[in-house]
Amino acid sequence: MKFKPADKSGGVVVELGPKESQLPVVSPEQAPAPLPAFKLKKILVPVDFSDCSRKALRYAIPFARQFDARLILLHVVQPYPPVPQMSTVDAELVQAAKSELHTLRRTVDDEVPSEAVLRVGNPHVEIIEAAEELGIDLIILSTHGRTGLAHVFLGSTAERVVRHAGCPVLIVREHEHEFVATGSTQKKAVRLAGEAVLPQSALRPPQNANPSQKGVAS
Repeated sequence: MKFKPADKSGGVVVELGPKESQLPVVSPEQAPAPLPAFKLKKILVPVDFSDCSRKALRYAIPFARQFDARLILLHVVQPYPPVPQMSTVDAELVQAAKSELHTLRRTVDDEVPSEAVLRVGNPHVEIIEAAEELGIDLIILSTHGRTGLAHVFLGSTAERVVRHAGCPVLIVREHEHEFVATGSTQKKAVRLAGEAVLPQSALRPPQNANPSQKGVAS
C-alpha cells in the first residue's frame, strides 16, 4: 500500500498492492478511544490595570468565545502593613479600584459573559482562593518577567499561582511571541491583503456591591 499526494485536490491517493483487495478495516474494538472533550466554563483573569494585565485579557476573550466560557475579572487590593489606630485598607483606594474594575468589565460585555470580583489581601493567595471558591477551569495571568534582584525582593505572583493553583494556568508574558494579534502586530495584520487574520472584534481588550474583606462579585 502506498500513499501519494493528489495533484490538485490537496488530498491523498492510496494505491493498493497486487495482493491487497481493499483497505484495512478497523473493528470497533480496535478503534482508539475518543479523546475527552476539552471544556472551559469559567476563566479567571487577574488584572492590576497595567498594560501587561490588559494583554492577558485580550488573550482570554478569544478563549472564552471559543469555549462559550464566562470571564471572571479579579482585582486584588493589597492592605497596608498594620499601624496602630490606622485602617489597613484605604476605603477610597478600594472604591477607586472597584470603579476601574467595572469600567474594564464593561469593555468585554459585548464580547463574552463576564463578572467582576474585588478582593483584599495578598495577590497570589487571593487568586488561588478565588479560583477554588468560584470553580475556575483556567487562570490566564500576566507576568512582567522580572529577573535578578527585582524578582528576589518582589517575588513572582505568577510563579506562586502556578505552583499552588488547583487548575491549569496560562502565563502571558509582557514580551513574547504572539498568537493573538495585539498592538503593532494587530496593525500589521490589518495591512496584509489576502491573509487570514482574526476579526477586529476578537482583539478588543476586554457592575456593584460594597467590598468586603474577602471579595465582591457583581
